[in-house]
Amino acid sequence: MREVAAGSVGSIHHLEIWVPLLDRARAEWGWLLGELGYEPFQEWPTGCSWRLGGTYVVVECSDAITGTAHRRTDPGVNHVAFHAGTRENVDRIRERGADAGWYEMFESKYPHAGGPDHYAAYLINTDSYEVELVAAG
Repeated sequence: MREVAAGSVGSIHHLEIWVPLLDRARAEWGWLLGELGYEPFQEWPTGCSWRLGGTYVVVECSDAITGTAHRRTDPGVNHVAFHAGTRENVDRIRERGADAGWYEMFESKYPHAGGPDHYAAYLINTDSYEVELVAAG
């Protein structure tokens, strides 16, 4: 498999997540993204973003939002998976997550809920957004 450089065709440019409460999302996503090496990038009255290399993540409480709750089991995006470095880093983020609004899913199957050769933590935040933190190799 070839490595994909930032800005390469097919790499992710940015991810935008609409949220019901900006302050809560800023705190929860800001903590998690900070743990993954993202740095604050932009801020405006209805949103903010964090950047890592050529990729950025936005949380926004848009005036155009039509609902008040995210349901990961509805049609659409179920979760976002991030490379999280070493197994020790996945363990560390998992252990500290609940203090920052990220709660463990599939606890009895940790760290192999994705299969015996897949080391990852699955977390869900207060607004029901799921992330998967995948350990390298």
